[in-house]
Amino acid sequence: MSLALPTLEFGTLTEVVGFLMEIDKLKSVQRRSKIIGSSRHEDSAEHSWHFAVAAMSLAPYASQDVDIQRVIQMALVHDIVEIDAGDVMVYDLSAREAIQAQEEAAAVRLFGLLPEPQRQHFLQLWQEYEAGDTANARFALMIDRIMPILMNLHNGGQSWVENGIRLEQVLGRASFIAEINPELWRYLKDHLETAQAKGWLG
Repeated sequence: MSLALPTLEFGTLTEVVGFLMEIDKLKSVQRRSKIIGSSRHEDSAEHSWHFAVAAMSLAPYASQDVDIQRVIQMALVHDIVEIDAGDVMVYDLSAREAIQAQEEAAAVRLFGLLPEPQRQHFLQLWQEYEAGDTANARFALMIDRIMPILMNLHNGGQSWVENGIRLEQVLGRASFIAEINPELWRYLKDHLETAQAKGWLG
């Protein structure tokens, strides 16, 4: 559990200000990927921003049943639970499963800092993203999955090499992209096979 912050009075805005100060802690959650051309690891807040801008940039390639504004909102809230639960690598399936209950509790606590209706709205966004059942969530999941792949492809396979990731692991977690955007997947798959040939993937 993260350190408690002092509560400052802002009238009807007090809960919102408290939430905004609490999520500042996301800037301290380090991910496995390093910023391109730097020795510094990106943090989860930076990843969420990159994800949101990617959603805006890829909007012309979304199907008509995708609400890109909702996808952007998912991008901005999807990793807030990491304040309490921490970041777990997408390829560590047992750790992902083990942390699920902790993430659900984190969502209730963190979004519970907000007043209604924001509390319910933020929680529903996170739950929709996690379930991955809607067109919006699947488009969001696609972008969330491709961003670290793109980072690795432009950074010498940094986090793959450092964590001993194999090609079949990446393909297994990303192959659903073929259903959403076959052209993107075709290019990604080619680049992933090239990355393996370069020794970036096992």
